[in-house]
Amino acid sequence: MPIAIAISATLAILSLAVIFGTDMSVAVVQRAVYRELDDRTMVRVVGRGHFYGDRRFPVIGIGGTIATAATVVLAFVGVSPQAGTLAAAGLVLLLIWLALFARIAKPINAVLTAAADAGETPSDARALQDRWESIIVPRAILLGLAIALLCATLFLV
Repeated sequence: MPIAIAISATLAILSLAVIFGTDMSVAVVQRAVYRELDDRTMVRVVGRGHFYGDRRFPVIGIGGTIATAATVVLAFVGVSPQAGTLAAAGLVLLLIWLALFARIAKPINAVLTAAADAGETPSDARALQDRWESIIVPRAILLGLAIALLCATLFLV
């Protein structure tokens, strides 16, 4: 059983790390770049980024979520309540991240993707991007903490 937990936690960590790295890159670098762009260019760049991200990241995110949930179950059943609790706390943080993404970022992604595809610049483009960016640091923190909790789970295996 410990090897199954180690495998599921490692898969979860690797999957979530991809998304965490992307969120950190946006928080630390890309936000500054987007501020330097005119609205039309910003919509084109951000919209195209969301076009590809919203099509490619779900497989990674779903895989990471499933692996995290599997880690929770395996840890509670096979190791200890402490390991299960750590993994469960990581899953809760991941689900909060997902709720933020689904309620705030995803709808904005759709608007900016459609605008980029149509070659249009919404009059509220900058406000939309500001709203999207307003949750990127919390999202990165949530994923970073979830990954740390999964790593801590491995210490108890």
